[in-house]
Amino acid sequence: MQAAAIQSAVRGFAVRQGAGRHGRRQVAVKASSDAKFADYKPKVAFFFPGQGAQTVGMGKEVAESVPAAKQLFERASDILGYDLLAVCGEGPKERLDSTAVSQPAIYVASLAALEKLKAEQGPEAADAADVCCGLSLGEYTALTHAGALSFDDGVRLVKIRGESMQAAADAQPSGMVSVIGLSADKVAELCEAASKEVPEGQGVRIANYLCNGNYAVSGGIAGCEALEGMAKSFKARMTVRLAVAGAFHTDFMAPAREKLQEALAGTTIREPRIPVVSNVDAAPHSDPDVIKSILAQQLTAPVQWETSIRTLLDRGLERSYEIGPNKVIAGIMKRIDKTHPLENITV
Repeated sequence: MQAAAIQSAVRGFAVRQGAGRHGRRQVAVKASSDAKFADYKPKVAFFFPGQGAQTVGMGKEVAESVPAAKQLFERASDILGYDLLAVCGEGPKERLDSTAVSQPAIYVASLAALEKLKAEQGPEAADAADVCCGLSLGEYTALTHAGALSFDDGVRLVKIRGESMQAAADAQPSGMVSVIGLSADKVAELCEAASKEVPEGQGVRIANYLCNGNYAVSGGIAGCEALEGMAKSFKARMTVRLAVAGAFHTDFMAPAREKLQEALAGTTIREPRIPVVSNVDAAPHSDPDVIKSILAQQLTAPVQWETSIRTLLDRGLERSYEIGPNKVIAGIMKRIDKTHPLENITV
């Protein structure tokens, strides 16, 4: 989504929230209050992973060695109603991989990794970041680290997010495919060609702009199959059907977006203490109402990760940490800038 489109959506959100006859003046205030981070100059970034980074065994070691990390799992378990650490540490894999479970699991495991960083390198290491962002789900982790979202509220939100996305996927079968070896323009052409071959509502589009040569496409099952069948003719190196519940970051997730909006409306979000770069428009936001709107839109809007990283690098980013399970973001970063220093804090 382009910057003009997101600003239009944000303005619409403000009006719908009851601006009334004073709507224009209130929107102007919101636009002004959301500009705090417009001229940010990043030096150290914290990146937090999203769904797909989970692995059986994550969190077990850090919970044993870092008391603060264990406390996070215990608090989350009380909220979720099941032993999250046991699921993360022992599985079964099928349960951990389910959208409803993997999202709170990755959120908590990533914040546990942050406690590991503090334990190993001192509290000042966690304070070193002057910008952060997360890959889809990881945006909630980033907002928590930035002080915009409390841990308990974060657990509640990602629980609702995961359950709602799972329900939306169950209601209307859909899928995701990773296309390897093509530019974004070529993948868009491939999506257009595949969509023409299937019934209306079954088409596909780019959902995750990760890095050149690696873009994830979402859509109907028929559209995914058509794309897989046509990929070689577009010179794609390969396609990989992703093990996810459904077509994330498309209109297939509209029912989940509505449920998440309701939850966000009742959640306290504060102004972040440092910039948190949004997946939707690759920009940081400071106004809590705008952040809520962005988080809801994120479920049906493409993830602008490649633009986010390139923007950070162009603005002078010097070094980064990937904090959480696996090393997905590190792999993406190597494709964008293989010289950029990135340290992994895994669990």
